[in-house]
Amino acid sequence: MLESVIAKGVILVFPNMSSAIMVGPLVGWMLALTVKHVIADFLLQNHWMAAGKDAKTGWALPLLAHCQIHGVLTTALVAAVAPRFWFIGLVDFVIHLVIDRAKGFCVARFDVTPTHRWFWWLIGIDQALHHLTGFGLAIWLAANQ
Repeated sequence: MLESVIAKGVILVFPNMSSAIMVGPLVGWMLALTVKHVIADFLLQNHWMAAGKDAKTGWALPLLAHCQIHGVLTTALVAAVAPRFWFIGLVDFVIHLVIDRAKGFCVARFDVTPTHRWFWWLIGIDQALHHLTGFGLAIWLAANQ
């Protein structure tokens, strides 16, 4: 059933706020993917990856290595719990690659350093997008259990 809202003469239609997604699997996937993200981004990412992916040149290999860690960990996690969705690791790899390359491009193009306030904005936006990715993947996985 759809609900309608009239705003300035325009009718907006929204789905009901009730959910067909079980909360337990959703929270479980969100927690698992968040822990995976912390491990991949903060424990397994070394200086070569962190600095290299934001460099003006030679950024591809460090970026690919870093994103491969995310893809492998996501694939392992999903394959252990829901093997038919093993390909979610590839989805995570590609999305992580796009987000980190966009941040790296901005850092390199505009010479943004940790002393520049935009550096921290970029870090925050980068992390927010990664967590939204995890949230989206968690929704998809929980809805398709």
